[in-house]
Amino acid sequence: MKIICIGRNYHAHIKELGNEVPAEPVFFTKPDTALLIRNRPFYYPDFSSDIHYEAELVLKICKVGKNIQPQFAHTYFDKIGIGIDFTARDIQDRAKKSGLPWFRAKGFDQSAPISPFLPKSDFSDLKNISFSLLLNGEVVQKGNTSLMIYPFDEIIAEASKFVTLRTGDLIFTGTPAGVGPVKIGDLLEGYMEEHLMLKCSIK
Repeated sequence: MKIICIGRNYHAHIKELGNEVPAEPVFFTKPDTALLIRNRPFYYPDFSSDIHYEAELVLKICKVGKNIQPQFAHTYFDKIGIGIDFTARDIQDRAKKSGLPWFRAKGFDQSAPISPFLPKSDFSDLKNISFSLLLNGEVVQKGNTSLMIYPFDEIIAEASKFVTLRTGDLIFTGTPAGVGPVKIGDLLEGYMEEHLMLKCSIK
């Protein structure tokens, strides 16, 4: 099982971090040790002093695929959840300035909390799914799939040009504006539509 993530997929988030709009999808990966499941707490690592939350919808791949055409991509995932891409922003900023990879900033243990998954058939319109993240009871991020630069089908098609997608793989589809730091004692809650899907306390 692998975790594929897309960066810079919402214009407002690109703007808030001062980045450029990409000409093609920006991908990075996380190892399976990044997964944090069953609402377990996230323990603040000692190698960073600036961990940020980034809430994202997550697709679960349901069959093997390579060089998938966009018009068929919808048949390669069957479930959707919500996740958090924890990012060591201080480490990422240093890497970006030096033109170095983001692995240390994105791929550390427990950096990918995920919710249970819902069947995609539960959603009447995959191009109009709302999701949000609350920090200590206040909404800090609100997103909708209609605002994605690269929608689900394009993400799957593009990723499958480079790597074979296998059953159980997860794809994080990008974060909207509103990212920010967490501190010990915080509580994050992730919603898809009106459903509370994920809780993550910071220890």
